[in-house]
Amino acid sequence: MKAVIIMGSKSDIDYGKKIAEKLKFFGIDSVLRIASAHKTPEKALKILKEYEDDDVVFVTIAGRSNALSGFADANTFRPVIASPPVSDKFAGMDLLSSINMPSGVAPMLVIYAENTALAVAKIFALKSRKVAEKVKEYQRKKKEEIERADEEAKSI
Repeated sequence: MKAVIIMGSKSDIDYGKKIAEKLKFFGIDSVLRIASAHKTPEKALKILKEYEDDDVVFVTIAGRSNALSGFADANTFRPVIASPPVSDKFAGMDLLSSINMPSGVAPMLVIYAENTALAVAKIFALKSRKVAEKVKEYQRKKKEEIERADEEAKSI
């Protein structure tokens, strides 16, 4: 099981690293790659085909006009999660390029690195009891955080 994180440009590396780091909690390996659907479509296709025979989930990171996510999804039968970095430049409207896809193209949109890693983990939890247990542990910790915060709030 591996997450193949394809970034549209070098400027996306820090965000890709955040996802990769969060995946480690769930025991999921990842690899970071760079290819652009606009500038290097042949390279993007090559990356998809390189990993497609493995148990992978593709995570695509591209801002602005996110062609990478739709391009990737249309060219693989594996799950594709679009995880564009949130930008204030266009008041968040650049996310629309990750949502409005043609028929037969269905990348899943997940915002923020931690949530993207969780979505990957939930997909792999379908096949791996170990990953499923890590997802349950993650969810338990999140609930405990809320309970602690509530106790702190009551004492204010």
